Amino acid sequence: MFTGIIRELGTLREIVASPDGARLTVAAPQAVGSLVPGGSIAVDGTCLTVTALGSGTFSADVVPETLKRTRLEGLRVGAHVNLELPLRAGDFLDGHLVQGHVDGVGEVTAVERQGDQWWVTIRPGADLSPLLAEKGSVAVNGVSLTVAEAERETFSVALIPTTVEVTNLGELERGSRVNLEVDVLARYVARLREMGS
Repeated sequence: MFTGIIRELGTLREIVASPDGARLTVAAPQAVGSLVPGGSIAVDGTCLTVTALGSGTFSADVVPETLKRTRLEGLRVGAHVNLELPLRAGDFLDGHLVQGHVDGVGEVTAVERQGDQWWVTIRPGADLSPLLAEKGSVAVNGVSLTVAEAERETFSVALIPTTVEVTNLGELERGSRVNLEVDVLARYVARLREMGS
């Protein structure tokens, strides 16, 4: 379980593809000291298992299903990725409950500067649109955000300068692909309605 508060901006150092998926190696000098092989870490909001540790780096294996359902498949060496360690008992719940189970990939349709903030509009896909509500929570590349505006085919979020500075959301542009995780309560309510109809 995570909270959507990014602790470090890592850099993808190596991608080794295989029939079983891919192994990603990420430079993360701050996070590495808290990681152990077999432990979890969220990479752009995707919960992965640490398989190896190096000097200031960690590696994680990504299965084909995860590659297909997330933006990880399109990453290249040098890409910046948002990193978060799992929530521990006693930690502050600063964002919202994020499971690290990406629901889908959205496409950025607009990025606008409005004073000190950035207004980002994202097309989530028809299956996720009904699960996004104004003032509700959403994780974008693992970052806990509030939905500022929800339309039929898009939703928008406002980014404060700190978020732009310390996460890879500051690199977004039109056409960028982003990992999306909707609020877990919305997911379960939708499932209950589906089962009841």
